[in-house]
Amino acid sequence: MANQKLLQAFKASNPTILTSISSQEIAARIAKILIKSGPEHLETAPPLLSNLDSHITNLVLLNPSLPPRCCLTFFNFLKRNQSLVCHKPDLRAHVILISRLFQAKKFAAMKNVLTWIVMDNNLLSSFADMVYLIDNGFHEPKFVETMCDMLFRVYADNNKFEEGLQVFDYMGNNELMIDHRSCIVYLLALQRCNKVLMCLDFFRKMVKNKVDITVYSMTIVVNVLCKKGMVDRAKDLMIEMSGKGIKPNVVTYNTLINSYIKKMDVERVDEMLRLMEMDKVVCNAATYTLLIDLYGSFGKIDDAEKVFVEMHEKGIGVDIHLYTSMISWHCKLGNMKRAFVLFDELTEKGLHANAHTYGALIDGVCKSGKMDAAEILVNEMQCQGLDVNQVIFNTLINGYCKKGMIDEALGVQDVMEKKGFENDIFTYNTIANGLCKLDRLEDAKRWLFTMIDKGINPNAVSFTTLIDIYCKEGNLVEAERLFQGMKKKGEKPNIVSYNALMDGYGKKGKLKEAYQLKDEMEAMGIISDIYTYTSLMHGECIFGKIEKALNLFNEVRQKGLVINVVAYTVIISGLSRAGRSDEAFRLYDEMKEAGLVPDDRVYTSLVANL
Repeated sequence: MANQKLLQAFKASNPTILTSISSQEIAARIAKILIKSGPEHLETAPPLLSNLDSHITNLVLLNPSLPPRCCLTFFNFLKRNQSLVCHKPDLRAHVILISRLFQAKKFAAMKNVLTWIVMDNNLLSSFADMVYLIDNGFHEPKFVETMCDMLFRVYADNNKFEEGLQVFDYMGNNELMIDHRSCIVYLLALQRCNKVLMCLDFFRKMVKNKVDITVYSMTIVVNVLCKKGMVDRAKDLMIEMSGKGIKPNVVTYNTLINSYIKKMDVERVDEMLRLMEMDKVVCNAATYTLLIDLYGSFGKIDDAEKVFVEMHEKGIGVDIHLYTSMISWHCKLGNMKRAFVLFDELTEKGLHANAHTYGALIDGVCKSGKMDAAEILVNEMQCQGLDVNQVIFNTLINGYCKKGMIDEALGVQDVMEKKGFENDIFTYNTIANGLCKLDRLEDAKRWLFTMIDKGINPNAVSFTTLIDIYCKEGNLVEAERLFQGMKKKGEKPNIVSYNALMDGYGKKGKLKEAYQLKDEMEAMGIISDIYTYTSLMHGECIFGKIEKALNLFNEVRQKGLVINVVAYTVIISGLSRAGRSDEAFRLYDEMKEAGLVPDDRVYTSLVANL
């Protein structure tokens, strides 16, 4: 019955068909061949194909005796054999085929045909073309509704958002039901393409058109806004929708909590937790993991432990990722004993440590200088069938370099290369710094120049290392050139870069330039630290200006900076050389009372003074 209506509508819009009996006969013969033999047998009837035009094609597709599967095979035959037919199926043919597939409930095939239409600009220049066809021949509401809904999804799948909105508006204006799942497809596509404002505007359209809003669709928009940094706007949307009966779930809250954590906004995190409690939304493992990371980043490991214990008490499964997070934070804070207790605990619970878990422990023991323990962990990790990744190799190299064990570091680097890993900028910088600490300056420069030759652009650490090397060599011209070149290449000098060049100026007696550099640094918003003052004090002492050095030392006290061994050593040596033994010994006593261990340079200065 539906086919007959379509056929009548088609004939009404194409009156020439009524007077062309031959067209109907050709269409009938083609339909007969398709039913009995299949489309490939049309090639044996050239007159049929040579007379084939859009009218005949449409008549074939509308033939009620032709099954929808035969319509589809006929259609595919026409698309594949353009050399045998004089025309391509037009937009009407595509829509007729879609209507036949709809009757047969071949929805996947319907979507494929709609995709062909959308991707062919020669078929569909705008949605207005489709509207014209719908309004002139396709009046069956259920079919139009299904086709529009599916077309809306196809536009979303192909990132044709403006066209999709036209379909959405057409459905709303004609009171066709809009499936909320199709709207979710559209929202996800907008999210994928980072269309933040379009996503929010479309959600507003959904609300206005009384689409069935779900917490899932709301959470998509909240997530899009959060990723763009519009967290407060996302929170306001959640509260607004909650007032309309769309209650947020734990995923919605986790999205906001995660975003506020990234902004280090603890007050807002607490607000989200209070709202969760009011909405009776229970925290899940993801929520607790976020809170542990928050407390860990602030160094509040006791609060992180409370959250960890609370999870156990509530029976929320603690997985390997959460254990790894706890172990990582304890390692970063130097609490290696607790980290290993957690490591033993996870093993007792039947959990299997992964590369990240071992990586956190290896990093912790390397930072504490226990390279023997690091080697044991690496061996244990490999025995568990876990491969050592580049991050762990670099961690070991860094650990050995900090201990001054450069040969061992180079050995690890060699193994890393043999495993197929290429040296990255961290590898080169770490080894260069390790060589610098051993005064192997030429070797350090060679590593950094090799890195540049390999096409790896130097970063702030690389530039700073080279500046420090040239300053130690007394080559201030090259150090200054690198310092300026660093800024030109967009690598902002950090406090270590400034301190290195200031130290070079101080040792050369160029104190005017050193102070100018300090002023420039502070104008950039970088606050002078103890190493800045120590470099200046050292320069003043070298050239016998002990009073200026003492003024700097007092300024350090006034600013509340922690005075380290190097700073005490510089000022004690300066006072000793100036023959001011009483003041030198007074600072020596003060240094010991502060728990600092004097080195040989302090004793040598004091003895020489005596």
